[in-house]
Amino acid sequence: MTLVQMQPRSASATPVHRTAVDAMGTGAPQVCDDMTVEVALSVMASARTGYLLVCDNDGLCTQLVTQAQLAAVRDSPAYTDRVQLRDILGDRGPFTSPVTSMAEAEHAMRCRLDALPVVDEQGSALGVLAPAG
Repeated sequence: MTLVQMQPRSASATPVHRTAVDAMGTGAPQVCDDMTVEVALSVMASARTGYLLVCDNDGLCTQLVTQAQLAAVRDSPAYTDRVQLRDILGDRGPFTSPVTSMAEAEHAMRCRLDALPVVDEQGSALGVLAPAG
């Protein structure tokens, strides 16, 4: 998995310690947790993305939800068109800090994540780290 594109540099160049904020994408759609699953899937399709950042009523990022997660909920026998994102999401997180090293972020993603939200100290979403390509 490659999260960032590497640029060629001279042999005498000093290595740069990249952080999550250096590599994150900032265009991830943010939606409120009271949105229904069906509407969330529609937003994803319109935005041509595989995930959404879910925020609470205070605007704080609570989760990242993927198209696969929402499709599984929609295809379950218990699904109704009234199921909201807050009904299907668990605890907050996981998240990463903007100052997390790329090595740490890549490790977290290799172990368990398709994408990783980047949040500030207050919990507001800054962007998303996702595999390139």
